[in-house]
Amino acid sequence: MDITVLGTIVLAVVISCMLIYSTWSTMYRRRNLPPGPTPLPVIGNLLQIKRGRMVKSLMDLSEKYGSVYTLYFGSRPVIILCGYKAVKEALIDQGDEFSGRGRLPTLDRIFQGYESPVNPTNIFAQAVSNVICSIVFGNRYEYDDVKFLKLLNMFNETFILMSSTWGQLQDMMPMIINHVPGPHQKIEKLLTKQLEFISETVKVNQDTLDPSSPRDFIDCFLIKMQQDKQNATSEFTMKNLLMSVLNLFFAGTETVSSTLRHGFLILIKYPDIQAKLHEEIDRVIGQNRAPNIEDRGKMPYTDAVIHEIQRFSDVVPLNVPHSVTKDTHFRGYTIPKGTDVYPLLCSVLWDPSQFATPNKFNPGHFLDDNGCFKKSDAFVPFSTGKRVCAGEGLARMELFIFLTNILQNFKLSSEIHFTESDIMPKMTGIANVPIPYQLSFKPR
Repeated sequence: MDITVLGTIVLAVVISCMLIYSTWSTMYRRRNLPPGPTPLPVIGNLLQIKRGRMVKSLMDLSEKYGSVYTLYFGSRPVIILCGYKAVKEALIDQGDEFSGRGRLPTLDRIFQGYESPVNPTNIFAQAVSNVICSIVFGNRYEYDDVKFLKLLNMFNETFILMSSTWGQLQDMMPMIINHVPGPHQKIEKLLTKQLEFISETVKVNQDTLDPSSPRDFIDCFLIKMQQDKQNATSEFTMKNLLMSVLNLFFAGTETVSSTLRHGFLILIKYPDIQAKLHEEIDRVIGQNRAPNIEDRGKMPYTDAVIHEIQRFSDVVPLNVPHSVTKDTHFRGYTIPKGTDVYPLLCSVLWDPSQFATPNKFNPGHFLDDNGCFKKSDAFVPFSTGKRVCAGEGLARMELFIFLTNILQNFKLSSEIHFTESDIMPKMTGIANVPIPYQLSFKPR
């Protein structure tokens, strides 16, 4: 090829790229959005996100662009909120405007041995999930039920895939990544199988329904569906029933289970904290009865440890995405209606202005000088405002009952010496999943 022709082609490509970039930059800067890194066409700010380290990347960007900044997930602007003050101002002070449900593409495609070391993953998942089963299905499953175990394993695998590098890419650029082969493609298949499990159970309820005597959540929903069957705009539809039950299972099982697994790993690492818990349990409850929720008010140290486990483990660091319900003015900027907003829970739970040693596990964050339990407005593991987690009360009760019952009867230990790095949440994607480990339950 003639060198002149080649040079002309190269020059034309360079000029075209410059014009595209210039036009894109001008278009996005015309909006009165918060500042942020300049996005590229198609991929947005993908290059600013370190591979598999979305949470850390978002926190690092806040140091440069401030507590409120704009990041582009592909061509879609997303508002990032960092720190207690910014998150509180949005979710509490302007709660109505920030109450919309944001998009999460990894899910949106579907929503539309005694005395020997054991892996606690299935144990905790089964125990926690059976609480949800009692509410939703009106019964529980045996721990050796193969079908139930498969369902729980699918929950855990979905949670992990959503937090993987591929899951992060899918949430940022769904229009592209939805069509690219990779492990993230399994998320839709897993969710479909979970829906099939729920559909079978709903069918059993339909066949045995007695409207005068509802047995569980599904019965109540089915009865309301019958009452509203002439209402074309009713939200009580079979699709909503299946999605509501899947939401309850998915959110109510894996988050509490992961928190318990984080907590027990921490208590193995710090046997002195475990010993103090044993002492308070023995003093307040003793060994002759099971713990109950009323005991929590008499056990400030235990309550503080549970709060610190939730703060430190930070199971859902990015929060569930919100969206603004109308054009919203926030800190001098204009956020257009429908724009997704990520109020980063990690930036609140680890805010140095709110917690003395945010990067260390320290129950003292929730204790005053007299050893009494001390609340913190920055304790937001369930988020806050209009879209606070609906299962907060149940989850708090579960964490207290499970932890105190186990520690009343067992001492936790492991043959492995865990380091500070081992217990530190990994801060990768939408969920913090603890490292796999085994522990021994030794009778006290």
